[in-house]
Amino acid sequence: MKPSYRRPKGFTRLEWLVVILILAALAALCAPTILKQKKAADRTKALSNIKQMGMMLFEFDNEYGKFPDDETAEEVKRRTKTDFKLTGQFSNDYFRQMLAGAGGKSEKPFWCKTAQSPKNADDNFSTPAKALEPGEVGYSYIMVSRTTGQRSKDEPSRPVIMTPSYNFQPDWTFDPEPYGGKAVILRLDNSATPMLIREDSWRVSTHSGKTLGDTGDNTPWGKDITPYLRAPQPRGGK
Repeated sequence: MKPSYRRPKGFTRLEWLVVILILAALAALCAPTILKQKKAADRTKALSNIKQMGMMLFEFDNEYGKFPDDETAEEVKRRTKTDFKLTGQFSNDYFRQMLAGAGGKSEKPFWCKTAQSPKNADDNFSTPAKALEPGEVGYSYIMVSRTTGQRSKDEPSRPVIMTPSYNFQPDWTFDPEPYGGKAVILRLDNSATPMLIREDSWRVSTHSGKTLGDTGDNTPWGKDITPYLRAPQPRGGK
C-alpha cells in the first residue's frame, strides 16, 4: 500500500497580506534614505559641473577681458563668425558665448538637475536653435548690470553662477527640493560651495547675515553696484 502525501498548502490570504504589509513598511523606511542619497548625488554633480563652468569663465576672461556680456558678444561674433544668439533675457544666451568663443566642446557642464531642467543636455549644438536650448541649462548667471559682466579680478567673494533658482525666476530665491535644502554657488575666487537655503525666505545668507543679492555695507557688492541675475530658460519657456 503506497503511503499518502499531503500537498503542502500555500500562503493563506491573511499570510499574503502580512507579507505585503511588511514589504510596504520596509520600502517606506528605505525611501527617505534613498531619496536623500539621490539628492546628494545630484548636488555633487551640480558642484562638479559648476567648477567646470568656472574654468571656462576664467579662460573666457583671459581671452576677452571679462566674463560674457553684451560687449564681449560683439567681439565673439567678430572673431568666430558664429550665428549663435549671444545676448538676451536668459543665462543660456550669455553662456553660449563660452561655447562659441572659448573653445567650448560640450553643453553638459551647463546642465544640472532641477525641476525645470530634468533631462541632461543632448550635447548637440550644431545649429543656433540647438545650442543650449531651453531646459539644457540649470544655472543662473550674475552680471554687474543688465549689459556688463563681472571680471575675475573683482571682489573675490561675489557670486557669479548659482543653482537651483526657484522656478527659474531671477529674484534670488532658491528651490530647496533638488539638493536637499542647499544651493550651489560659484564665486569669483573660483570656489564652489553648497550653502543652506533659508526656510523662511528661500534665500541664501552670507556671513554678514544678509543674502546673496543684497547690496550696501557688509555685502560683496557694496553701495555702487546692483547685481543683475539672469535665470536659465526652462523647456517651453519664451
